Amino acid sequence: MDSAVDSAWGDVMDKSVANGCTVGLVCHHGGMMGFLLKTVVNGIALWVAAALIDGITLAEDDTSTTNRVLTILLVALVFGLINAVVKPIASFLAFPAIILTLGLFTLIINAAMLSLTSWVSGPLGLSFHVDSFFWDAVLGGIVISLVSMVLNVVVPDGK
Repeated sequence: MDSAVDSAWGDVMDKSVANGCTVGLVCHHGGMMGFLLKTVVNGIALWVAAALIDGITLAEDDTSTTNRVLTILLVALVFGLINAVVKPIASFLAFPAIILTLGLFTLIINAAMLSLTSWVSGPLGLSFHVDSFFWDAVLGGIVISLVSMVLNVVVPDGK
């Protein structure tokens, strides 16, 4: 029995080392780069949504390009954190509605995450606002999903 465990452990370690990881089971290969790429992709998607939809404003108060880019990246970071923490809980609680609507309720969940990002961005001093939930947030969620999907196909994941 011990030899089977040792063999399996050795296979895991060999694969980790082959991928450039030296930590063993917890491989950090591409972790920070993947995180940065996802944040940039979220920022571009948020910027496109703000450019296409009149009810979404992003970094319009800032005068310099550096401040605008920084604001977009910080809003993308907040959006990513909300999607990582709140969205799985909301999706779990809304699972019956997602099943009944054949997945269309995920559009409402995406809109809620966008509205929550707008709500959190205000107290943080970030220039991001979604005017109305139904049209602006739902359409913004659709645009962000489409742009993110295209960019995730084009940009490598860092793995």
